[in-house]
Amino acid sequence: MTSAKDGAKDGQSPAVKPANKRGVARLAAVQALYQMDVAGTGVIEVVAEYEAHRLGKEVDGTQYLDADPQWFRAIVAGVVAEQTSLDPMIRQALTEDWPLSRLDSTLRAILRAGIWELKNRPDVPTAVIVSEYIDIAKAFYTEDEPKLVNAVLDRLAFELRGESRGAKNPRG
Repeated sequence: MTSAKDGAKDGQSPAVKPANKRGVARLAAVQALYQMDVAGTGVIEVVAEYEAHRLGKEVDGTQYLDADPQWFRAIVAGVVAEQTSLDPMIRQALTEDWPLSRLDSTLRAILRAGIWELKNRPDVPTAVIVSEYIDIAKAFYTEDEPKLVNAVLDRLAFELRGESRGAKNPRG
C-alpha cells in the first residue's frame, strides 16, 4: 500500500508532498504495529527495519513512497508507550456487537494509532486524522471495519477534543 507505481515521469519517482509523507508514515506505522503484535517484534527493532529496508526503498520490485520518519517513529513509539491507556479507550468506544476480542491485529493497530494521534497531536485537525485512518482501514477491509474505525475515532475525538470529524462542539 505504501508503494508508488503511477505518476512518475521520465523514470523519476513522483514528488511526495509533506502531508502525503505523513499519510505514508501513518500506514507504515499501522503495518509496523501489526508486525509487532503478531511477531512480537520490539519497537527499536521494527523501527530500524522499516527505516533501513522499507520507507522510501524498493522491496520486491516495488518502490515504496517516502514517509516522514519522525512522524512514523512518533506514532509507533507513542502507541507502544500508551497502549495500556489506549486499549481501554477502544473498549469503551466499541458497541456491544463489536467487543475488543472481535478486533483483529490490523484493526487494533489502526485504532490505536488513530487514537494516539487524536490524544497527542492537537496541531493536526480531527478531520484529517479520522479520514486518514478510515482510508487506511479501506486499504485492508471491504466490509464494516472502515465504518467501525470512523465511529470509534469520531466518538473518541468528541471525548478527547470536544469535536468530531464533522463539527466542533458548541461548548468549546
